[in-house]
Amino acid sequence: MAFDWSWFWPEFFTAINQTLYMVIVSLIISIIIGIPVGVILVITRENGILENKWIFNILNVIINIFRSIPFIILVVAIIPFTRLIVGTAIGTTAAIVPLVLYTAFYIGRLVESSLLEVDKGTIELAQSMGATPWQIIWRFLLPEALASIVLNLTIATIGLIGASAMAGAVGAGGVGDLAITYGYNQFQTGVMIITVVTLIVLVQLVQTLGNFLSRKIRRK
Repeated sequence: MAFDWSWFWPEFFTAINQTLYMVIVSLIISIIIGIPVGVILVITRENGILENKWIFNILNVIINIFRSIPFIILVVAIIPFTRLIVGTAIGTTAAIVPLVLYTAFYIGRLVESSLLEVDKGTIELAQSMGATPWQIIWRFLLPEALASIVLNLTIATIGLIGASAMAGAVGAGGVGDLAITYGYNQFQTGVMIITVVTLIVLVQLVQTLGNFLSRKIRRK
């Protein structure tokens, strides 16, 4: 039986909207969590401006745990938590919970890497001027690392797009769900090609935007 393409296209655009919804909402929440996590890792590490080995070690272990779990396994493992937060473990909104846990701590690690690139002389200069830890973070660390942070957030966003596609395998909707339901299960090669190309275009747009913003920041 021939595939009904007229019925497919409305589903395709709905899937794109679902993917964008998952990615944008998850990214915003992950950034809100991830940037402070990265900052805390830097300032509490050995020789940091607020050195605290207990906080650093505990947070470091938590991040390593979440980064070690494959996303598909994470989705299943936290079903009770997801159900507690959003009332269900299935659907586009439910997928945001594991997506945030998967991405937020990854962003934290990336932000840590960006902040560690800042010249220590800049921090020492700020301290010699009598700057408080908050002033050092807000006026020196983050501005100096901003271009690198933008590039790392671009990497995290691309990873998030890939994870949102995998979420389709567990009924989260989006482009990934479309690829599995119609492309894989119904052996429709055309559907698979369309979904793959869509994801490639989305990733290219994100990477191009990230590179552009990073260049603009560096020129300033």
